[in-house]
Formats: sequence, structure tokens, C-alpha cells
Amino acid sequence: MSLFQRLRPDNFTIALAATVLLASVLPASGQFGDILDKITSGVIVMLFFLHGSKLSRSAIWAGISHWRLHLVVTLTTFAFFPLLGWLAQPLLRQLLPSELVFGVLFLCTLPATVQSAIALTTLSRGNIPAAICSASGSTLMGIVFTPLLVGILLAQDASIGNPLESIGKIALQLLLPFALGHWLRPWTSGWLQKAGSNIKLLDQGSILLVVYAAFSGSVVAGLWKQLPLSALLMLLLVCAGLLMCAMSWCVWISRRLGFDASDEACILFCGAQKSLVSGIPIANVLFPAAIVGPMVLPIMLFHPMQLMVSAVIAARYGKNAEKRTNLRKND
Repeated sequence: MSLFQRLRPDNFTIALAATVLLASVLPASGQFGDILDKITSGVIVMLFFLHGSKLSRSAIWAGISHWRLHLVVTLTTFAFFPLLGWLAQPLLRQLLPSELVFGVLFLCTLPATVQSAIALTTLSRGNIPAAICSASGSTLMGIVFTPLLVGILLAQDASIGNPLESIGKIALQLLLPFALGHWLRPWTSGWLQKAGSNIKLLDQGSILLVVYAAFSGSVVAGLWKQLPLSALLMLLLVCAGLLMCAMSWCVWISRRLGFDASDEACILFCGAQKSLVSGIPIANVLFPAAIVGPMVLPIMLFHPMQLMVSAVIAARYGKNAEKRTNLRKND
């Protein structure tokens, strides 16, 4: 695969941009907006049911023995990232409007990706069982830790409400369907495997619907009138800075603690990734409809950036692993 192909946005990223454009030009409002909100709530329940159904118990047990690696990934996701956002707040408030600052802090609290983290670890010839365990476990922990961290980082701002007051909605819309899906996994796993590509399309289509609803509410509330182009460009730079700091930390801590190259790849691609698929539904549950758009805008920019940069780095890790294998064969 060429460098251009790795840096080219994937179809889902292009669809996300088109969805935001559609919501900006034709936002759902009035009675249609109310109906869409109800549909979106049902879609979020379905998404987390599917997340639970796809979480493999055997994969978790296969990788869980590598507890030092999982501890590093978990602390990177739910301690290093939030701490980085909290420390950067004074600078962020100088660079970005307040609603985007909140969105960046929300981004810092999100769990890791699952599919892309595993795919990148595979491409880099990293520790795949550990990646499956870490990434899957991160999704589950995110249902609990993300609202708690948001409550800690953003509780001082009255305009977004207190996310911890949404604990009932979190349990009903996120945790309960996730637990139910996982409990039913012995009966649903076969069907999910057969319908693999269709499930992926359903996942992505559901996220696009939630994005459309989120940005519709924000556009009706005047989102684009409040956010100049310069703020969006600055947000891109902030997201790039966060990604660079997270990746640098993952590589440094991996080598500092003596992990081998395959474990380092796993830590890098599980620890430095943030989940759009989890983030957008969680934002819809936690925040008022009018501010969901700016709250998820940072993760929508961070998502394609992390994939493009990580694809290039993963390919390099893979080549280095191949060289090491060839050297061992020649010895």
C-alpha cells in the first residue's frame, strides 16, 4: 500500500463529513427533530447492545494475563489523556472557543477504539491477543469512566449541566444494553459472524444518523454562527498536538518499562486511539442537544487523523518486525 493510499480518508470519514454538511444545510428541526431524537435514543441502545455482543470473553481471558501491558494502556486512556487535557486547559482557552475546549476535554476522556486498534496492531505485527483484550476492555470501562471523568473535568461549567446527573440514562441506554448483549453473546455470536460486513454497515449507518441528529440540534442553536473557520483550523492543530503527545508517551513508557516491540505496538495503537463509535452516543446521553455538535467535533477531527498517522507508523513497525524475523532466520 502506497503512502497516498494510507493517508487517503476512508469512506466512513468522507461519509461523516457529508453528514455534517447535510445537517448544516438541512438540519432536522421542529416535529421531525423531536421524532429523530427518539429514533436516535433507540439507535444508541442498539449500538451498545451490539458492542456487548461483539465482546469476546475468550479473547479477554487469552490476553488478560499480560496485566502490565493492560495497566499501561488503561492508565494512558483514562489517566494520561485526561491529565493532559486538564493541564492544557489554560492554553486551550486562549486558542479555542469555550464549547470546543469542552469538546477537547471530552475527547480526552473517551475509551480506545476496538476495530482499528486491533487492525493496526495486526499490521504492525504486534501482540494481537493483548490488543483484543485491551481495546475491548477499554470500551466496557469507558461506559463507567468517561461519564465520571467528564463530571470531574467539566462539572464547574453550568452551561453543560452535570453529566453525573445523567447516571440513570447512562445505565439505561448504555450499560444495560451492553450487559444484555454480552449475556446473549452465546446465542448471537454466530449470527454476528455471518453478518460481519452488514453489521459494520449497520454500525456506521447508526453513527451517521446520530451525528446528523447531533449536528442538527447544534446548527439550529447557531453552531456555525458562533464558530469561525479560524477556530476549526486551530482545533485541527490542537488535535494533532494531542495525538503527537499521546503517541510519544506510549512509545516512551513502553521502552522505559522494558516492553518488547510487539507489546510496544499494542500499547501505541490501543493507548493513543480514541473511539468515535463510543464517543458520539455517550455525548448524546450526557449533554444537552444544543451543545452535542461542538462536543463531538474534536473527536470527529481526531478520528481520521489518528487512523491516517497510525497506518503509516504501523506499516513501519511491520517492516521492522519483518527485518528482525529475517535476521533471526539467517543466524
